[in-house]
Amino acid sequence: MTPVPAPAALPTEVTVVNVGLPLFADAVRAQGRPVEQLDWRIPANGDPQLLAALTVLLGREAARVDAANAEVFRRLDTGVPFWTAVATAGDVLPGLDGRTLLHCGPAIEWPDVADPLRRSMRAATVAEGWAADVAEADGLLRAGGVRLAPANLHAAVLPMATALGPSMPVVVVENEAGGTRAYSALNQGPGDVAWFGRETDAAIARLRFLRDVAGPLLAGAVAQAGPVDVLGLAAQGLAMGDDVHMRTQASTNLLIRHLLPQLVAADRPAAVEFARFLSADHLFFLNLAMAAAKSLTLWAEQVTDSSIVTTMARNGTTFGVGLAGSPTWFLAEAPEIGAALYNPGLGPDSGARDIGDSAVLELVGLGGAAAAGSPAVAAFLGGTMADALAVTENMADICHGPSSRFRLPTLDLRGTPVGVDARLVAKLGVTPKVNTGILHVSDGTGQVGAGVATAPLRCFTDAVLDLARRLR
Repeated sequence: MTPVPAPAALPTEVTVVNVGLPLFADAVRAQGRPVEQLDWRIPANGDPQLLAALTVLLGREAARVDAANAEVFRRLDTGVPFWTAVATAGDVLPGLDGRTLLHCGPAIEWPDVADPLRRSMRAATVAEGWAADVAEADGLLRAGGVRLAPANLHAAVLPMATALGPSMPVVVVENEAGGTRAYSALNQGPGDVAWFGRETDAAIARLRFLRDVAGPLLAGAVAQAGPVDVLGLAAQGLAMGDDVHMRTQASTNLLIRHLLPQLVAADRPAAVEFARFLSADHLFFLNLAMAAAKSLTLWAEQVTDSSIVTTMARNGTTFGVGLAGSPTWFLAEAPEIGAALYNPGLGPDSGARDIGDSAVLELVGLGGAAAAGSPAVAAFLGGTMADALAVTENMADICHGPSSRFRLPTLDLRGTPVGVDARLVAKLGVTPKVNTGILHVSDGTGQVGAGVATAPLRCFTDAVLDLARRLR
């Protein structure tokens, strides 16, 4: 007689790993059983064309792309940019001549320029002496009497709605290892200023003050003090609570301390006026950090076959990215700013779309990549350090590797994520988070809040498709 097998015994203890939809994990957890949720999604959201491109970039050509990415990462992570001078933009920026204004983000024509940037351009046109007032400046700009050009194409980066004319002072930052040099305008400070989308008499006067007072004083101070290790100061500021994008108080204070002997010794009548301005401008270091980051991305751009992003900028209308080794910009609509705090009585309807070149900082491990180390930034992201950590972890998912330079005390000195890899962005459908200020959409009242913008996906996927075509 054939023996009857004993019935299978069900396990008395169950541990679950759930893949995909978290609803199933929630049901198990509700029954008091241990469960691990694996965040998995269909690569590239199942898009056949994008999957084919990723098959090339993560498959057949992966070794080629990985080697290029390793070199790009090395340049972004190890380059040492020094602030060496302050100079007049028209004297040092390649190709900046005549009646030309440089602006943030991709190229744009006057009819498409966002309201805050229009106001800044009118203020800059008056400050340059090309128009007597903003009304005349508006007519000149509308008629094409002033040429508009992206700052990025002139080795420069400009924050928020800054417009830069040839008579204005710029910081000069040099990366000796890469033989690259980058520029940015002097930070205009808080309040009634053009980079916040203001075109008042006070905003125009601030531009003239920077040209006539601040520029010469800083030029003398830097010449006497010698080159300044910009990212060395940024690393110290990071340890003191900066993300070196939305918050740069600590880095600015360190810089002022470094230049203080030279500034005090300045034999100029307006030195005290400049000292008052500098002591009130907690974002002064921002422009300097941006120029330093740009000097590294310019070096990284010389590497071919890479999927790492070396250009990421917005003009309030469009958002553009570019990959190392390619001159092409890939564009999408500039995003609205999601996670944000607004001034009392204002809200999302008051805010303009994301604007400025400062997203270059996220490419080298600062800004959103460093959010987890900044309690001040956490206040804009939901109010807890866990919210700030989520932004940094989001960046880690799509970056090449951790920084050896920028380390977060709140995460046991873990390096911030560096090198946004467009392949990972396309595969995961996760885009960079950019820490940013918010300008009023239409009335010229200036900054109305601050928050975090989520970069649009399309420009990254277009870059991936283009890279796959080039490598085929």
